[in-house]
Amino acid sequence: MKYIGIDPSTKTGIVVLDEDGTVLVEKEITSKFKEDPQRFMDISEQVIKSVGINSLICIEGFSYGSKGRGVSTQYGIGWIIRSDLLRSGIRYIEVSPGGLKKFASGKGNTKKDELAVHIYKKWGFESKSDNIRDAYVLARMAMALDDKLDLTAYQKDTLKKVNQ
Repeated sequence: MKYIGIDPSTKTGIVVLDEDGTVLVEKEITSKFKEDPQRFMDISEQVIKSVGINSLICIEGFSYGSKGRGVSTQYGIGWIIRSDLLRSGIRYIEVSPGGLKKFASGKGNTKKDELAVHIYKKWGFESKSDNIRDAYVLARMAMALDDKLDLTAYQKDTLKKVNQ
């Protein structure tokens, strides 16, 4: 079994952990294409190649409160990845952005730079990319959903709210 976290974006973060929590893959997926929807399709194709059937996947949900012209891009990439996962017979579990933050830090509104400190203190993982850091937390959540981790009370509470 592999545990996978996906943070969909123009620089999609993906982390793959083995059953012991060892990082097998950590990368940001980008596209050589500049035009949409080809760029979205390329990113999604690379994501699909990085995951396997024998995996438990957590994907970061949409930030519904976000505004600006980048929101449509985030939705486009996010929906294509989800569609391609399902079309490939690969199930995923949606995790809200606040749920991801709460699982790592105990608070659902932790700022990204503060979150990096919590991730390092809790699991010893660091990355310059917040997309990869988010994907790492999502992969840890996948492990937890498979009863592979000892959890704090706030982590247990967070997992109860994850849509399974």
